[in-house]
Amino acid sequence: MAADDNFFDKVYAVARQIPYGKVTSYGAIAKAIGSGRSARMVGWAMNNCPEDVPAHRVVNRVGLLTGKHHFDGTNLMQQLLESEGVEVEDNQIVDFEKYLWKPEVQ
Repeated sequence: MAADDNFFDKVYAVARQIPYGKVTSYGAIAKAIGSGRSARMVGWAMNNCPEDVPAHRVVNRVGLLTGKHHFDGTNLMQQLLESEGVEVEDNQIVDFEKYLWKPEVQ
């Protein structure tokens, strides 16, 4: 279990760096921590993240709000993103590249 905890800790460390008003993808986080093929595991980590991790800023590779069902309220993820100036329409980031933040590979 320690290996999973370490993986999750690395995921959370990267997610905490996502700037206000920006988003990143599960795959970008996986790549940043040296586990490029572990996007789904990053998603699993985000499902159970601590409150200080901005999970609303992590979306899938095309900007879909795939984690939205893990937020209280039907549109909370979208509301949090929009409050930061991120444009969302039909559960997807509008002009995804404009808001995309790519973490540095560690």
